[in-house]
Amino acid sequence: MKLGVTLGYSPPGTNPAELVPLVQEAERLGYDSAWAAEAWGTDAVSVLAWIAASTSRIKIGSAIMQIPGRTPANTAMTGATLDLLSGGRFVLGLGTSGPQVVEGWHGEAWGKPLAKTREYVEIVRAALRRELVEHAGEHYRIPYDGPGSTGLGKPLKLMLRPLRADIPIFLAAIGPRNVALAAEIADGWLPVFLAPERFDAAFGPSLARARDGFEIAATVSVLVGDDVQALRDALKPHLALYVGGMGAKGSNFYNALVRRYGWEAEADRIQELYLDGKRRDAAAAVPDELVDAVSLVGPKERIRDRLEAWRETPVTTLIVGSPQPEALRVLAELVL
Repeated sequence: MKLGVTLGYSPPGTNPAELVPLVQEAERLGYDSAWAAEAWGTDAVSVLAWIAASTSRIKIGSAIMQIPGRTPANTAMTGATLDLLSGGRFVLGLGTSGPQVVEGWHGEAWGKPLAKTREYVEIVRAALRRELVEHAGEHYRIPYDGPGSTGLGKPLKLMLRPLRADIPIFLAAIGPRNVALAAEIADGWLPVFLAPERFDAAFGPSLARARDGFEIAATVSVLVGDDVQALRDALKPHLALYVGGMGAKGSNFYNALVRRYGWEAEADRIQELYLDGKRRDAAAAVPDELVDAVSLVGPKERIRDRLEAWRETPVTTLIVGSPQPEALRVLAELVL
């Protein structure tokens, strides 16, 4: 198992450059990859370029670049450029985000995300191979020939010669069909809130078509310390935000995931409280058992014991999410 580190989203009022020392420490410890995210704040691309310039070996990955935020051709250009600037260290993580973000921020119809993702990846791969990009699909038509077109568009190929035409593409996915799509068309899968003891039941059938060498890079929150309950409580607001607030009722994928894990009543209660504006109560409603299932908290010995469940899954990279340099060091001692 390899290790990665995630910078997550930069909170309002913070500068992602402040996290560069954390990535440099991860590189020194032998971590394989560093990942940046985007929602509707800092973008992943700028952060990854900064990280690439501040490191020499560690891979840089987007987890994720949002599909509705860029055309597939723009993503191909961006990926090829980051890969060239970093000396072949870039991993392209893609995802659709949820309907609230897609329609509320990017101004695009939610539509059919599975079909759109399939077309998107196909176009990105063709562009990276420096083929003339021509695509006549339901979601993308290149050259564009729809309403308002001039008819002057012509197929083009990437001017830049990519350092690698086969930049790895990972897909973020939670639902069974999305995970199955990742296994079918991508080089890897980016799960979040993964519960290792429930891995086979929740995801096994969806991964049946995964090819040899398919990567699973799972993000896990890690906090090291002796007061286990305090560490659990520190993570509960984060879980409550996702389970309760990242999506409307009936279209919150994180809520659906927790329900699939077996916490149906708890997921309903967290969402009800969160959407009613009772965020502290929502955090308090997150079960200790759920925190333990999807994170690594406690002293080094407890984390070592919990890692055994992760080793029994097909996860190939554990992406550590933690503000603690100590957590990076503990995981390095236990895994590398």
